Amino acid sequence: MYSHSHIMDGNGNGHDDCGLRTVAPNGISRASMSEAAANGSSPSPAPATEAPVAELAQLALEEEAAPKVSFSDQFKAFSKFGDTKSDGKLITLSQSDKWMKQAKVIDKKITTTDTGIHFKKFKALKISLTDYNKFLDDLAKTRKVELSEIKQKLASCGAPGVAQVSAGKAAAAVDRLTDTSKYTGSHKERFDATGKGKGIAGRRNVVDGSGYVSGYQHKDTYDGAH
Repeated sequence: MYSHSHIMDGNGNGHDDCGLRTVAPNGISRASMSEAAANGSSPSPAPATEAPVAELAQLALEEEAAPKVSFSDQFKAFSKFGDTKSDGKLITLSQSDKWMKQAKVIDKKITTTDTGIHFKKFKALKISLTDYNKFLDDLAKTRKVELSEIKQKLASCGAPGVAQVSAGKAAAAVDRLTDTSKYTGSHKERFDATGKGKGIAGRRNVVDGSGYVSGYQHKDTYDGAH
């Protein structure tokens, strides 16, 4: 790449510099590169254009806030739940109730009685997505619940049949199931008072050939006392 410059002399008169200067693709002239090389340093490249930090942060927040599955996607998935012949365009009351139970929409404020009453207003066993939106709108107004809250729960409840358990509840369930003090029957005999497993002695009736009766608490103390 070549450049053509206009130079002013000491008397204020200008003239064109017809000499051609070679300019590198990165915007640094060959002369500057030669001077830098003579001085033992390298020319600084042109600064790269960077996106504003605030803009990048906003994009990241939008990506995190955006739902991975839409409400219409969930409608299609639950309308096929339990019905292999369904094309995902119509949903039944039973499928709707399963969806709402999984999404925790059916609770103290909204019951299956409420959903049944409002669903049967359409006088059909199956309704489309358009009618289902009307059904939810009518249900929300009657039960005084925000429609946006209902749809948000329905969109984020996960795939059909997948129960979402919080980490706290899962940990409590594991603690309860592994508490040996609450075991009964033969399972209780597999652990000692501290919760440590007895091994094979806890699973089989091992014959004690010591001569002592079962449950005797002063075993091997006779010689020490006499």
